[in-house]
Amino acid sequence: MAALRAAKQALRKEIKRRVAALSDEEKLRQSSVLSKQLFRHPKYVSCKRIAVYESSSNHMDMLQLRSLQDMETLPLTAWNIQQPAAEDSSREEALSAGGLDLILMPGLGFDSLGKRLGRGKGFYDTYLERCMKHPKGKPYTIALAFKEQLLPEIPVDDNDVLIDEVLYEKDL
Repeated sequence: MAALRAAKQALRKEIKRRVAALSDEEKLRQSSVLSKQLFRHPKYVSCKRIAVYESSSNHMDMLQLRSLQDMETLPLTAWNIQQPAAEDSSREEALSAGGLDLILMPGLGFDSLGKRLGRGKGFYDTYLERCMKHPKGKPYTIALAFKEQLLPEIPVDDNDVLIDEVLYEKDL
């Protein structure tokens, strides 16, 4: 287990170095390509529920957003992520209200088999386990990645939940 943790930490450091080496223009260019892929993706087009997470300690929930403008009014976290304030109880939690169709998965690195290298806290893996127990089941999961975040293989353990698809700019 310690060897796996060390391997993951080394990969996190390497991927952060790769992404940091990208120019802002290249990040913007690849992001534009990925956005177009996502917005045309059948799972995205057919998705009925959009949610964001709210975390406290090691717990994460997906909460309702009413519109893009609603999201833009959310406060920023220390991670520079817009999310509802902890005391905001006005939002419906996805698993108590019908589940989710799609989760866009964050991560530092990905491989072609759906293995994901997160930041090491297990928030998304834990949430996906909760989804699997929901009557609707696990939502389809898509990661958006710069080419520099792709690796031949990501080491995983039994707690790591595979994602369904990674979108990235494919070489022509």
